[in-house]
Amino acid sequence: MKVSVYDTHVVKKNGLTMHFDIIVPDDQTHEKVLQFGLEYLKRVGQEGQPLTTKECRFCHMEEASEDIEKAIKESGYYIYEMEGCH
Repeated sequence: MKVSVYDTHVVKKNGLTMHFDIIVPDDQTHEKVLQFGLEYLKRVGQEGQPLTTKECRFCHMEEASEDIEKAIKESGYYIYEMEGCH
């Protein structure tokens, strides 16, 4: 499965920055990617933090691993957490 990767940096409620990728099928719109990002922020207790095209930018396309493809088939997207997400 070909996927699009969106590099995302969000300032948390405590002022620190979260860095994560939102990975979606390559046919998703940027608006849908932002909706997925807002879902994720709500799930991790960061609801209400700004998430716009400024914080979430298209990075590249790649072939998804089996694990990522499975997650996308279940929920429509995959979050790859990198820094400050916990």
